[in-house]
Amino acid sequence: MPELPEVEITRRGIEPFVLGRAITGVAVRNPNLRQRVPRNIARLLVGQQVNRVLRRGKYLLLECDAGSLIVHLGMSGSLRVIEPQSAPSKHDHLDIVFGGSALRLRDPRRFGVVLWSRGDSSRHPLLARLGVEPLGEQFTPEFLYRTTRGRGVGIKQLLMNAGVVVGIGNIYANESLFRAGIHPRARAGRLSRAHCGRLVNAVRETLLAAIAAGGSSLRDFVHSDGASGYFQQHYYVYDRAALPCRVCGAAIRVARLGQRSSFYCSTCQT
Repeated sequence: MPELPEVEITRRGIEPFVLGRAITGVAVRNPNLRQRVPRNIARLLVGQQVNRVLRRGKYLLLECDAGSLIVHLGMSGSLRVIEPQSAPSKHDHLDIVFGGSALRLRDPRRFGVVLWSRGDSSRHPLLARLGVEPLGEQFTPEFLYRTTRGRGVGIKQLLMNAGVVVGIGNIYANESLFRAGIHPRARAGRLSRAHCGRLVNAVRETLLAAIAAGGSSLRDFVHSDGASGYFQQHYYVYDRAALPCRVCGAAIRVARLGQRSSFYCSTCQT
């Protein structure tokens, strides 16, 4: 699934093509995504000017005068800038046209979302209960320390809880915990302030490094221009089971935590 870096890269990629421009057309080929695309989406969007292109967690927001278009890429989606006359492929479910260019949503698994929200989008049910942004000012060592008190859940599961902190999926939770030297099974409530400080810094460093590297191109994710990211070439632990740790040389281990594969070095992470 595209995580925060991939969604942020998509946001940056589409912004120059849509900011300040009016929507001139909408083509819906298959409305049956995770939530059905509204039947009147074309009537709602045509004529609207995009004033801001934002990201909230893993959601993209195209803010217009009358409301916001909310887009989620789901498990395998991408949002690409194309020429409107480009022939669609099987999984190209929706186009949003801006005159001579268009945004095309490709979503093979159809777990994405394209919805319209009137007024303040932060109050939309999909966004209202989201936690803090890991690259924002609220994600501090003190915040993480306070939030973890009394919690018996493993720290990796807490990092992936969008009600606490948004945008961190399995890849970047694994990588951040390695950088912080914290075992994914460590109980969140037992982390010291020093642990929380290291982890906050590691999360920021990992996400920023991934954005700089163009994200991770796994399965179907590509940039808005069709290019691939290469952060996966720099993974310390994710998907490296049995390979030597890049720091100490010990074999990377894998375990199932919360129905997800967790990769770690038992020497570097305690």
